[in-house]
Amino acid sequence: MSRYTSATDSDRAAMLEAIGAGSIDELFESIPPELRLDRDLELPDGLSETEAFDHLASLAARNADADSELCFLGAGMYDHYSPAIVDAIQSRSEFLTPYTPYQPEVSQGGLQAMFEFQTAISELTGLPVANASLYEGPSSVASAAYLALGATKGRRKIVISRGVHPHSRQTLGAYAEGFGAEVVEVGLKGGTTDLDALRDAVDEDTAAVIVQNPNFLGAIEDLDALGGPGREAGALNVAAVDPISLSILKPPGECGYDVALGEGQPLGGRLDFGGPSFGFFAADEKHIRRMPGRIAGETRDVDGRRGFVLALQTREQHIRREKATHNICTAQALNALGGIIYLSWLGKRGFTELGELLVRRTAYARQRLTAIDGVELLHDAPVVREFALTVDAPDGVPALLDRIADDGIAAGYPLAREYPEYEDGLLVALTERRSRADIDKLARSLERALHGSARDSERELEEVGS
Repeated sequence: MSRYTSATDSDRAAMLEAIGAGSIDELFESIPPELRLDRDLELPDGLSETEAFDHLASLAARNADADSELCFLGAGMYDHYSPAIVDAIQSRSEFLTPYTPYQPEVSQGGLQAMFEFQTAISELTGLPVANASLYEGPSSVASAAYLALGATKGRRKIVISRGVHPHSRQTLGAYAEGFGAEVVEVGLKGGTTDLDALRDAVDEDTAAVIVQNPNFLGAIEDLDALGGPGREAGALNVAAVDPISLSILKPPGECGYDVALGEGQPLGGRLDFGGPSFGFFAADEKHIRRMPGRIAGETRDVDGRRGFVLALQTREQHIRREKATHNICTAQALNALGGIIYLSWLGKRGFTELGELLVRRTAYARQRLTAIDGVELLHDAPVVREFALTVDAPDGVPALLDRIADDGIAAGYPLAREYPEYEDGLLVALTERRSRADIDKLARSLERALHGSARDSERELEEVGS
């Protein structure tokens, strides 16, 4: 029998002979006749390669993607431009083919890539040590909670803002059952974490206070103020951060946070099937031995030549299980490599310019969209590239988005999916790929979907006239 084709008649005869059965019927005679299928399966005839290709292409054409329509979706995954150099280097066989690089034989090139990645994450977050990546953002939040429980022995409460990504809160909730920890959620007020409610929730049993900046509604949180209750209670402060926002925002390490983490997809990852993802994780040096994953270090050999080593990998397979600090042992090394390639391509100046560009275009989009009757800001907190609106759509936001989709526009994410209290909420995200003309097109389509084509035509005529 070949590896890629089904069994032939001679294959089946050989197998029957080997087990001492004269026929297929004899093989199955112990099965009652009424339970047997006395006919062939209802399957269509096989297709030639070209026919199969055309069929699959027609199925794929039914999908919409960020390259075939204007995408204003965000909510954790973003349509940033991924430069060709990311694929070009990631696709090199020495990076593409190795199995998870934790074995002693991991190459110097792989170790150097980890080291450069860790260095970049440390500089972005303002914290001294970073690991070589995790699965993705949500599990990184759970890892931070586990680290905090170990660092504050005996404490069992995790306080988390409702502004943290819903997937992260769900993941934390699932992990917390295993941790034996209590998760307390603090609500939002005016689009940002309710500081008074946070202060009330934190006590001497709190191991960690977790917030996100910008939060899920796009609002920039006051990290300095939110870190106060946790510090006073002896808990660890944890910030989930958008790496792109760190181009212009104060890093959490400079706000006194113990741990910073996040989702790395915006750093050169496309939106393919949800995005090639990885999590990043940085912490104060005193927590280095409780950090999940692995850490590459720089060293010198006996001849003084620069080299790299796998310095720490506190995983259960290498130390006594009861001493293990976390069960996450797999890095998303290839995707993290894409992240450091992307950052190197941008450079420090380009990275800052990207952040400034996003702020300008997002401000224009907020102004442009809220000029439409029935559209208002859900909150007026500062934002970087994502913002929340309320939309007075009589038949609901999902139906409104369906009408806008007819214009080839993915207008945003309906907040009611995760936040029932924002039934009329719409989350809109921008990247550098969305021009002012694209924003204008979204505004026209939104107005038409809300108020009909007559008013839209009048507005277009006014714009042409101006």
